[in-house]
Amino acid sequence: MQKTVVINVVGLTKRLIGAHTPFIRSFLEQGRSALISPVLPAVTCSAQSTYLTGEYPSEHGIVGNGWYFKDECEVKFWRQSNKLVQSEKIWEKLKRHDPEFSCANLFWWYNMYATTDYSVTPRPNYLADGRKIPDIYSHPAGLRDTLQEALGTFPLFHFWGPKTSIKSSQWIADATLKTDTMHDPTLTLVYLPHLDYNLQRHGLDFEHIAKDLNEIDGVVGQLLEHYREQDANIILLSEYGITDVHRPIHLNRILRKEGYISIRTERGLELLDAGASKAFAVADHQIAHIYLNDKSLGSKVKELLEKVEGVEKVLSGDDLKEAKLQHDRCGDLVVVADKDSWFTYYFWLDDKKAPDFARMVDIHKKPGYDPVEMRTDPKDKLVMAKVIGKLLKKKMGFRTVLDIIPLDATLIKGSHGRIPEDTDDYPIFITNNTTSVLEKKIAPTQVFGLLEDHVLSPRP
Repeated sequence: MQKTVVINVVGLTKRLIGAHTPFIRSFLEQGRSALISPVLPAVTCSAQSTYLTGEYPSEHGIVGNGWYFKDECEVKFWRQSNKLVQSEKIWEKLKRHDPEFSCANLFWWYNMYATTDYSVTPRPNYLADGRKIPDIYSHPAGLRDTLQEALGTFPLFHFWGPKTSIKSSQWIADATLKTDTMHDPTLTLVYLPHLDYNLQRHGLDFEHIAKDLNEIDGVVGQLLEHYREQDANIILLSEYGITDVHRPIHLNRILRKEGYISIRTERGLELLDAGASKAFAVADHQIAHIYLNDKSLGSKVKELLEKVEGVEKVLSGDDLKEAKLQHDRCGDLVVVADKDSWFTYYFWLDDKKAPDFARMVDIHKKPGYDPVEMRTDPKDKLVMAKVIGKLLKKKMGFRTVLDIIPLDATLIKGSHGRIPEDTDDYPIFITNNTTSVLEKKIAPTQVFGLLEDHVLSPRP
């Protein structure tokens, strides 16, 4: 078997490879490449699961970054158990082929309790006093301590939230190199999220993202140098492309005004009661799953949402089958935004009644994806002083919350999830294996076979 590394540079597209990415550009020019037709929805968890199983969401069950857990009547995002992925993974097939095969998974999603030999994923400590302490989960368990003793604590607050920076991707790359040096796995999967941040904040504005492109290029260059010395097959790929948007759409507010949403009021603040609602939306970038507790409302809700400005189409029935989304976890309807729009999870009509978690980074309580968690209020010049003051209070033992996230969805300028019109915004697959046979454009399910071929094929 041939040593292989798969470097997942989130958001990388042909449009972004150029003067600001000399290492990646050189790798592209010297190797072979293909565009990847995006899976629907073109979001992290669905794309990764498709690549690693060779199946569509209709088979592996990952219909988004989160969905409505019907037996619990709760919307849950960013679950971590690999058992949620219902199809065989690439490492399981290769291990059957050769028991000596080994795999390391560095930060690809659904990492916990996977059957990989080595794995590392974010896992904060949630303390009883309300604090969230950066940490990771690993297999074997001792790998966690080895990595953090060598590299420092994983910089969680640079991985997500207003402080996101190259520090998290650099730490992941350093952890990858150390894991490879210690264990020499046959296949390594590494996830570098850096481009996700400012591309969502600013869209395809090169005045803002040039620095980010250069930073991630430097990290990729370090990995390329290391794995070239190992004479490894190197694959550089991405999950989706991010495009410009300017219109946030609040589907749950629309459904609420029609009387379909049930709200609970606690301490004067509102909460979405999914289990009691007739219909509600689970927003995930440019895709939203509509779940109907009252199935008789299907045609009415579909007709309502089709008329909303910024909605491109509403999928149901045979449309879901054609989109390879027909799975019990999928919404009864799936709404797709047009190229200029994206969906929020917002359900309140008055910001004074928004739940407390709306103004915080809280990916597990929000019943939908919230990219505004990466922003602070640009009008608040004292926001950093407030953060420092709140952190000091926490260190002194006082209870306080970091309620610094604005409720202004127009701050987001880039999104993904739908299939872009321009193939320059498709995800990309690049390899240094010049014997690899690639079409100009491949299906997302073909990535699985290409990964397998790279591991089973010796270097030319």
